[in-house]
Order: sequence, then structure tokens, then C-alpha cells
Amino acid sequence: MSKAEILAELPKLTRQDRAEIRHKLTELDGDQWLDTDDPLTDAEKALLDARLAAYEKDPDAGSSWDEVEARIRARLKK
Repeated sequence: MSKAEILAELPKLTRQDRAEIRHKLTELDGDQWLDTDDPLTDAEKALLDARLAAYEKDPDAGSSWDEVEARIRARLKK
């Protein structure tokens, strides 16, 4: 199967299937997917740390992906 065929199939997979693929890629590549040529700025790191802390404080405060996706799709239909 070519890379183009694999990429075309990804949107058809379930969330669980995509999670398994991410896990397998992490096993194969470790953290090599990180872009060392373009590291995060201090401001970006601080923002990520703040958002992680907010999530850890109240993991149910945000929206699920299904809710976010539904809002996006509704906006696109307008």
C-alpha cells in the first residue's frame, strides 16, 4: 500500500483505530516526530503548561471532540 493510499484511508478509521496507529508510531519513532528544527518558544511552552494545569484541575471543563466537531460542521453549513 502506498503512502498516498494510507493517508487516504486514515479519515475512514475509527477514533480507536487512529489511537492505535498513533501508539504504534510512537513505539516505532519514539519522540522523533517532534520537530527539533523548530522548537517551541518559551511563550508556547508556558501556554501549554497553563492549559495542561487547567485540564488537570478540571478535566471535564472543556468540550469533547464530538461537541467541537459538531459546532464546526454547523458553522460550515451556514
